[in-house]
Amino acid sequence: MSNLAVGAPMPPSVGLCADEYHRVRELRLAMQKEVEAVKAREDEIETHIINNLSAGSDTGAAGLLYRAQIKPKTVPKLSDWAEFTFYIWQTKRFDLIQKRVSDTAVKEMWEAGETIPGVDKLNMKAVSITKI
Repeated sequence: MSNLAVGAPMPPSVGLCADEYHRVRELRLAMQKEVEAVKAREDEIETHIINNLSAGSDTGAAGLLYRAQIKPKTVPKLSDWAEFTFYIWQTKRFDLIQKRVSDTAVKEMWEAGETIPGVDKLNMKAVSITKI
């Protein structure tokens, strides 16, 4: 079993766990950078296909293994936040929004001494790893 797999044995001391935590975190961050670069290339190719198929009269193009074609897709784009939130308030259509609290805004209000109905404080523990 790889020491990266969930459930792999932990190092024998908490200090060595700190070292392992940092090593695994650095590996994840490096991998994340690679994934972001691959995603950027994927987006670049997608844009190229869209631009070139849209410019011509072709309905699609086929390679040796795959076929590409443009399919229209409609997605929501918010143009007036005030109008939208007023509509939600009037109609009680809260299913139109994602139910997530803005950490930054809530922290700012808490620091100003304000309380927010329906929002509790959850104290969590986080690990801080520093090089020695």
